[in-house]
Amino acid sequence: MGSTSTAQYTLMGRRPQQSTQLPSIGTFDTRTSSAPPYSGLLTRSLSLSWRPSTLYRAARVEPTQSLNMSTAYPYSSSNYLNNIDSAKVPPIFPSARQALYTRYTPKDWHNAQMTNYLASDKIRAAAERLRSDAVRLAREKDEQAFKNNFESSRRLGERINDIEYWKGELEKTKDKMKRKIDDVEFKRREVERLLGETEKPLRIAQENLYEREKRQGIDLVHDNVERELIREIDTIKLSQQKLRQMLERLNTQNAINRASLHELERDAQDKFRARVLDSAAHNVKTTSRGINFYQGIETVDNTFSVPETWTRYTEENIRRALSEMSQSDELMNAGNQLMSATNSDMWSQWNHVNVSLENRVQEEHVAKNKIQSHLEKILQEIFDVEQNIEFLKKTIADKEAFLQVAHTRLETRTRRPNVEACRDPAMHRLIQEVHDLQAAIADLHGKLRQEENAVQHLLRAKSTLEQDLAIKNNSLFIDADKVMGIRRTFTIAGPEKHSITSVSFSHPRGLITA
Repeated sequence: MGSTSTAQYTLMGRRPQQSTQLPSIGTFDTRTSSAPPYSGLLTRSLSLSWRPSTLYRAARVEPTQSLNMSTAYPYSSSNYLNNIDSAKVPPIFPSARQALYTRYTPKDWHNAQMTNYLASDKIRAAAERLRSDAVRLAREKDEQAFKNNFESSRRLGERINDIEYWKGELEKTKDKMKRKIDDVEFKRREVERLLGETEKPLRIAQENLYEREKRQGIDLVHDNVERELIREIDTIKLSQQKLRQMLERLNTQNAINRASLHELERDAQDKFRARVLDSAAHNVKTTSRGINFYQGIETVDNTFSVPETWTRYTEENIRRALSEMSQSDELMNAGNQLMSATNSDMWSQWNHVNVSLENRVQEEHVAKNKIQSHLEKILQEIFDVEQNIEFLKKTIADKEAFLQVAHTRLETRTRRPNVEACRDPAMHRLIQEVHDLQAAIADLHGKLRQEENAVQHLLRAKSTLEQDLAIKNNSLFIDADKVMGIRRTFTIAGPEKHSITSVSFSHPRGLITA
């Protein structure tokens, strides 16, 4: 088996494989100085009379891939050869022809030379036209470059003026925002101070409730004082909740103000840097030092805005700052109203508790006096009943002596002999006497038990009254001495003031500063 650039051969008459690459020949183009087409030349040269055809048969071979004519033929960029019409393949004697060679005619050679000459003339004419066009283009571009540079400098100057204007507006708004932040911070400290001062009345009210929990027995009642104390605690806690909410709102508002101030400062700083950079760009000339080429810089687009959005961004920052300053003013006014209402509510409830406490102390004094009066009567009655018990005991003892006499008589008569043991009237009378004495003693014992029960009831009543009296004394001590004593030494400013007067008072648990 052998092969050339135009055909393949197979021994013993086998069909050739399509694996040979054939060059392609295209159409001649004088503008590209390409070589003339050679389609059909090879086909005609294959049929020349000098090619022997003995013992050969025709075979068709299709090209599988075109060959680049830059290596095969310098004047053509088209297909060198599309197909081969026929070829001779040795079916029996392969040694008769080992290769099939490509051949060109003299006509082809002359055509190629003429093509080169024509292409050379056209290229030279195109070069002359190109020179004149280049000179004209250079002059036009020179004028355009000066014009573009002047226009860019003018636009840069306008941009610098815009930056200066908005930077000035930002600086004014920054100063206003800083003063507003200081005002909000001052108001926040006032609210925080008032919130701290409410802890002392709340602690006193809770201490009052704690002390009144030490009341005993029936005096541990949910009276008007306790209700007012609970209402006072609720009022203080509600005021504290409102103050905390106001404090949180002031903190949030100041945080928003600081964020707005930060945006203003960042915007002003960015404009300052842009002003410096644009001024530097505006002062760059063709004679300046440090100018250089930056390949592809015109394709780099790192912009984030257009003039409209750039102006709108700064306007939004200023508008947002002004809006936050207005919100701060409204919030500070609301803080002043809340502080005044807090002082008024706490002062009013403080007085309500004091009035209720004074009324309760008076009620406890009246109850104490009544208990003492009843206790004196109970003691007198106990004395009288005990005297009566002693009398009953003496009477029972006397009756028991008569019963002993009757029993002794009956026992003596039981020793009578025989028929003398007669049930005579004396026996009947003695028996009746015993029954009467026993009934009398039983009645006296019953009455004695009743008297003793009465004494027990009187003693229990006495104990109850004494216990109630002790309870009342304990309640009076708690309400009059402890609770009222604490509240007397502590005063709350009226609603016309914004603070609570601080004093010191004595307490059984130690000195407390209110």
